[in-house]
Amino acid sequence: MSKGSAFTTFFIGGAVAAALGGCDVQVHDQTPDQYPANHDVGMYEIKATVAPDALVSPGSVYLFGLSGKQKFELSSNRTGTEWHGMYSIRCQPQFPLQLLAIWKVQGLTTKEKVVPEKPREIKLIEQEPTKEATIDTSGKSPKGGWTGSVKYRFSTGQSTQISGAHIEPVSQDAADVKAAKDISVTSPMPIDMPCGVPTEVTLTTTAQHAQGNLVVDSNNPAYPHWTTKVVFAPK
Repeated sequence: MSKGSAFTTFFIGGAVAAALGGCDVQVHDQTPDQYPANHDVGMYEIKATVAPDALVSPGSVYLFGLSGKQKFELSSNRTGTEWHGMYSIRCQPQFPLQLLAIWKVQGLTTKEKVVPEKPREIKLIEQEPTKEATIDTSGKSPKGGWTGSVKYRFSTGQSTQISGAHIEPVSQDAADVKAAKDISVTSPMPIDMPCGVPTEVTLTTTAQHAQGNLVVDSNNPAYPHWTTKVVFAPK
């Protein structure tokens, strides 16, 4: 091969390599690994940045979120470098996420790619159950005592079952032990809690002033056991 032929081959090969190297789109997923679960809104922001190579046709890039069989479009800022969208999901502890980029090279060839190769799992964190509750015992005691309730709601499963609940003293002091004995859990067990629906555990006391820890057991993986301090007192 002559020097001229070798140079021509090198030049053409280099040009092809340069062209191939200039037609990609770099996609960087900026979505957090987890969000607090929110049943009321049930939407979570998907974020990404995009950097197109030189041969990518201006304004030709489109970005989509993929979650299982669902596909949703993301919107960009004016420069096309930052993208975001909202993904709607309820009653799940997590969801898979990938990003699909579609673009044109020099207005002719359409290219696409999915990142990452395997979906990321975005976790939805169950919000902490009620930690404290106060029940009003103003006025004369009703027949059977004062009754109140503590509300709970869970959002990362189709349903949650409370299998049991009981009262324990807030401390081992004699006064706290006595105050806890005056409180009874009156809700029949188990209690089935549909996703996102506030559900009550009812309590009764014959003492106008009483307090104790309501200890609850459930099949919720995030909170199989939890404690709510309950105070009965007049306002």
